[in-house]
Amino acid sequence: MKQSEFLNVVMPFKDKLYRLAKRLLVSREEAEDATQEILMKLWSKNENIGKYNNVEAFAMTMTKNFCLDRLKSKQAGNLKLVHSNYGDDTASLQKQVEVKDSLNWVERIMEELPEQQKMVLQLRDVEEYDFDEIGELLDMKPTAIRVALSRARKTVREKLIQKHSYGIG
Repeated sequence: MKQSEFLNVVMPFKDKLYRLAKRLLVSREEAEDATQEILMKLWSKNENIGKYNNVEAFAMTMTKNFCLDRLKSKQAGNLKLVHSNYGDDTASLQKQVEVKDSLNWVERIMEELPEQQKMVLQLRDVEEYDFDEIGELLDMKPTAIRVALSRARKTVREKLIQKHSYGIG
């Protein structure tokens, strides 16, 4: 596969790789490094890349595994879940502050979720993968995915409500 063909195949989902890495690793720099590493690994396999049914799913699985290995390594003892927030310029300043605060709480709550629930929630609600794709990436049955997603959403919802109603009633 030539470089131009490789770029046409890989570049459309490069941002998804980055967002997944960013969800799992501590910083923008760590996520960029992980994404770069995955792209280099994909390029080293470029002769065989056409043999994969779904290159994006393969790359996402590589990213997930790379990031989880990175989190388990000794040099990553201080890594934690972090994710960028994006604001709406049309909203009032007060509304922006409230939304940012809520997003920060959601991220903190997600940090506390079990790894599997965190991954399912990220892939389904942030990356908008369907259940079959998530099943392929995480090697899970659709029922297990639905259960993990339901539990993750319930935990996030309950803890967010708890945070918002703190001191009231």
